[in-house]
Amino acid sequence: MNKENTFKVLGKDGKEITFEVLFTFESDETGKNYMIYTDNSRDDDGNIRVYASVFVPDADPLELLPVETEREWKIIETILTAIQEENKKNNGEENN
Repeated sequence: MNKENTFKVLGKDGKEITFEVLFTFESDETGKNYMIYTDNSRDDDGNIRVYASVFVPDADPLELLPVETEREWKIIETILTAIQEENKKNNGEENN
């Protein structure tokens, strides 16, 4: 895990949680910047949990804001699906 791509948050129980930033992007449609990140924990189905927030790139300290609209979630979902498909395609090519 690259230290430069991580941040820490205090959880509800007061314990520190380290999150790894997977990627960030700016949406032309909303004009907002989004961060996709994970704590590398798994859900009940064994999938790695991934989170999304709005962020201000130049803010110090980092401030994460909630994704507010269904449209924003759709944009995020579309990006995640595209990345997942690209990864599957690349992994498939490596195995041939």
